[in-house]
Amino acid sequence: MDGLRPLPIPPNATSFDQLYAGLELGVYSALRTFAHNKFLYLEHHIQRTRDSAALLGWADALDEPRLRRGLHEACRQYPLPEARVRFDFLAAPATQLGTNSRLLIALMPFTPPPPQLYETGVKVGFAPGLARANPLAKTADFAQARQAYKTGGDIYEYLLLSEQGAILEGTGTNFYGVLNGVFHTAGEGVLAGITRKIILDLAAELGISVSLAPITVAQISQLSEAALSGSSRALLPVVQIGDVVVGNGRPGPICQQILAAYNAFVAQEVKTAI
Repeated sequence: MDGLRPLPIPPNATSFDQLYAGLELGVYSALRTFAHNKFLYLEHHIQRTRDSAALLGWADALDEPRLRRGLHEACRQYPLPEARVRFDFLAAPATQLGTNSRLLIALMPFTPPPPQLYETGVKVGFAPGLARANPLAKTADFAQARQAYKTGGDIYEYLLLSEQGAILEGTGTNFYGVLNGVFHTAGEGVLAGITRKIILDLAAELGISVSLAPITVAQISQLSEAALSGSSRALLPVVQIGDVVVGNGRPGPICQQILAAYNAFVAQEVKTAI
């Protein structure tokens, strides 16, 4: 059957990762809806999923029209105004769930970061020892491994470091730092975030100098601004990294300018799956 088939949800499940116990994990993408059933850059999320599968050596068996129909129908039926959506392309059919499909779609309520976080900024820590086996592949096993670094208290996100002390990315975000007026983010060893692509394109259009040289731990004290990006966060300012306050401890003008441009971009570019 080509249409949606409801699957059982484990009791007391609170995260996507709890839905995949016992399955042969594969690659995935997660994003939010806009205006109930619209997406931003869905085509890029689908292509990255294809690219991730190719990096694992899989043949291209992702049925994009079927996936798009499933996403559209799932969002249409979802009762809440907005959703956080994840679609997985599994390594093998989910026969344990009574289906031969390798495509799973999951929705949960979407709650954006509180508006005050964009006004005050957030604090982040470090995730020593956590690394992606293949940084360009968005794999579900990494999504489970990062659960060891659940956010809580005053730590909003944890950052991954290279062996040389370069800040690569967050457990579920991309990281940026402004050093001497230049907007930096790591160009290698990181997941190519879809929001990251938009952010970097907009920064260039705004005439902001961009560098793909990563910020190092030793340079944190020299930063004037820092931020995280992700599909559910847009561009969220960071005002403290570990024990070091960034700049004057408040969101800065460069990141605020990019965020405003991003919000305007979203209003123009969101569209339905089909």
